[in-house]
Parts: sequence; structure tokens; C-alpha cells
Amino acid sequence: MTTVTGIPPTAREPVPEPARGPARRRLLVVGALAAGTAALFVLTIAVGSYQVPVGEVVRALFGDDGADPRWAVIVHEVRLPRALTAVAVGAALAVAGVQMQTLFRNALADPFSLGVSSGASMGVAAVVVTTGGVAGSFTGDLAGLGRIGVIAAAALGAACVLALVLTLSRWVRSAVTLLVIGVMIGSAATALVSVLLVYARPERAQQFVIWGLGSFSATTWPDLAVMLPVIGAGLLAALLTAKRLNALLLGEDYARTMGLNVRRSRDLALLGTSLLAGAATAFCGPVAFLGLAVPHLTRVALGTSDHRALIPASMLAGAFLALACALLSQPPGMDAVLPLNAITSLFGAPVVIAFLVRSRRGLQGVTP
Repeated sequence: MTTVTGIPPTAREPVPEPARGPARRRLLVVGALAAGTAALFVLTIAVGSYQVPVGEVVRALFGDDGADPRWAVIVHEVRLPRALTAVAVGAALAVAGVQMQTLFRNALADPFSLGVSSGASMGVAAVVVTTGGVAGSFTGDLAGLGRIGVIAAAALGAACVLALVLTLSRWVRSAVTLLVIGVMIGSAATALVSVLLVYARPERAQQFVIWGLGSFSATTWPDLAVMLPVIGAGLLAALLTAKRLNALLLGEDYARTMGLNVRRSRDLALLGTSLLAGAATAFCGPVAFLGLAVPHLTRVALGTSDHRALIPASMLAGAFLALACALLSQPPGMDAVLPLNAITSLFGAPVVIAFLVRSRRGLQGVTP
């Protein structure tokens, strides 16, 4: 029996079948990222200058008493805050990178393209020069203000740059022009930091440079009580704007024909990106590489640019890579802590290059 089309029913391809392969692939990628992130989370807590058995780490995480009370102290007071910070900051920068690359349709855009990182650095440098110095650690005490001085200065500097960019965006229709403006503002802020450091004492300037290398190790539970809700709000906002970002994939003119308020969508994306990048920078310093590379890796792994899948997967991929960098920054059995940005770039860049070169799709040819 044949139909009017002349194609036997048994020879037809079921309508839902073409979607099953990509959907299964995305599910497998997300599942693998979730499992890998969970495993690496435990490993990051277990490995360090003082080794903690994995079994004891799991017991401590579930509130059970271990064989050695020192293990519980190390897990809860030192390792767990570091691991949570890496997860939150990695997810934040990855999602911020997705938003920036979609908004500006530029493969080289990252969370700091608008000058948020430079603004945060400018705030810290201003406090270092005018009120005291950074002392003792990556984000040490500022002239009696403690860590709150560093965090407040970085947040204020990032907020000032964000306010300037949002103000200028009201007179700029082109996203590319706005990106160039953001880069110029960042360059001006970086130049101002260099001028400020000329007037700082050498030891203060050195500690500021160390702060600029980034670190997941300095956050405490009071820090996390502030950072996690802020980043959580930014991630939730990104998930809620996934459809808007999908509309912007094909350009602002196309988005307007779909009835999208492009200016409002652009301002929301800028605000969310700056919130994520500003919070990460304020607490951990300017962490490089993650926001630029993770979105590309995730697109290639998923085979799609659909933000409904890309944003959750980028959260997991960013958390996974941040945990890996945190683990590498503190070699087992050593008290030394390697600069985080050196790890992210030195070990991460070759991996990303190899992954993209071997991929047949690379940065192009991936459709929603």
C-alpha cells in the first residue's frame, strides 16, 4: 500500500526522530558535566597541602564525625569555602561570557569586555594608594577595613563603570559600538590604575599585583553569605532571559521583527553580566579565561547555540573548569599556592585550542 506521495508508510522517517539525536546528546553532555563536577568537587576538598581521605570528606559533607576531628575542621573551614567559591565563580563567568558573546555577536567577547574588571581594579588601587595597603594575602586587609575594604572598593569601581556603560547605551543603537566603548572605558581604567600605582609604596603595589592574579582561596563563610545570593540572582536572571538571547542570535533587526524590545533586552543582559562579573571580581580578583573559553567549549560539546540548553551546560562546564584550576593551583603536599590566572591560561588555553581545532564545527556552523 502506498500513499498519494508514492512513499510507503514503513519507509517514512518518523517526525520526532530527527530531534532525538541532538536531545540525547545534550542530555549526555549535561549528565557528564554534572557527574564530573560533583566528583571534582569532592576531590578538590580532599587534595591539598594536607591530604584528607575521600571517605572522610564525604562524611564531613554529610555532617558525620570522622576518625580525626582535624579533617572536619579542614573540610568545613578551609576546603569547602574554596570549592564553593570555585563553583559559583566558574558558573558566573561562564554564563556572563555566553551573554556577552550573544549580545555582541563576537567570539572574542568576555565578561570583562565592558571594563567591569578594570573598574574593580581601579577601585582597589584607589583605596591602596589613598588609605593604606593590601597586606598578607591575595585579598588581605586594607588600612584597618579588613577584607570588606577590598570587596567594597572592587564592587564600587565595577558599579561606576557599569553605570557609565548603561548611561552611554541609551545613545548608542549598535551593539558593536557599545562593545568598543566598553573596551575603551576598560583601557582608560587600566591606565588610571597604572598611574595610581606609581604613587603607592612598592610593597603595596606588589600585593595589588598579587590580588590581580586571582584566587579562590581567600573567601570565608561570611563572604559566601553575600556572594552566593548575588551570583544566584544573576544566574537565575540569565535563565529567564534565554528566549530573548535566542532572538538576538540572528541580529537585532530580526529580534525587532519578532516584537522584542532590543534596548531593554540589551540593558538586562548588560546588567546581569556586570552583576556576575562584578561579584566574582570583588571576591576573587579578575579571574581570566573562563568567561571567554567555556561558552565556545560548551557550544561545540552540545552542538547547539540554543540558550535553553547552553546556559545550564555552561554553568556546569564553568564550575568544572574552575574546580580543576583550583585543584591545580594548590599542588598536593605543597604549602605554596600558584597564581590562579597562570593556571587558567597556562593549562586551559592549550586544552581549548586542541578541542576546537579537532572539532569539525569549531566556532562556526553551530545553529540553535
